[in-house]
Amino acid sequence: MGFVAQPIAKLIEEFNKLPGIGPKSAQRLTHHLLRSSDEDARALAEAILTLKEQIKLCSICFNTTDCDPCRICQDKERDHSRICVVEKPSDILPLEHTGKYDGVYHVLHGTISPAQGIGPEALKIKELLARLQDGSVSEVIVATNPNVESETVAMYLQRIIKPLEIRVTRLARGLPFGAELEYADDLTLGQALENRREF
Repeated sequence: MGFVAQPIAKLIEEFNKLPGIGPKSAQRLTHHLLRSSDEDARALAEAILTLKEQIKLCSICFNTTDCDPCRICQDKERDHSRICVVEKPSDILPLEHTGKYDGVYHVLHGTISPAQGIGPEALKIKELLARLQDGSVSEVIVATNPNVESETVAMYLQRIIKPLEIRVTRLARGLPFGAELEYADDLTLGQALENRREF
């Protein structure tokens, strides 16, 4: 891109690093920003900086939040005896959109992947076990993605939680194998939550 002005080439390169943004989309976004007002461009830049400066992890569930504990963990109306375990913070929003779940969450921040050298100790599993120690939790819903790595973490969780005499369920197989929670439609995800089953 030697013929393109350096600031344009740099922004295209940065947009291209984002998931789901290919070279053509990166170019379209860059040229859209060039045509935008200075105020709109400044608002986008400030929103990105604010995101990076103010978002942290909840000390209880490890969801991304701007307050600690997060709003879900603070909510007294929610059922704190049920914990839904997800792989990443972006998995919570689609579950919330179903309107079918009123419990709380726990974010693992990854999956077990021996091939990549990621074991259980790299995830927020010991923090989950700490939440289960006081006897107030009656059910753990394993809502990991339906793929091989996620299946490994689901089976591991089932094995270590079962001895605590806590009910361990997982989402029903309404979700296609290989799909990701954040891309599932509300109806499919809602049915998967309602039809969860014992391991």
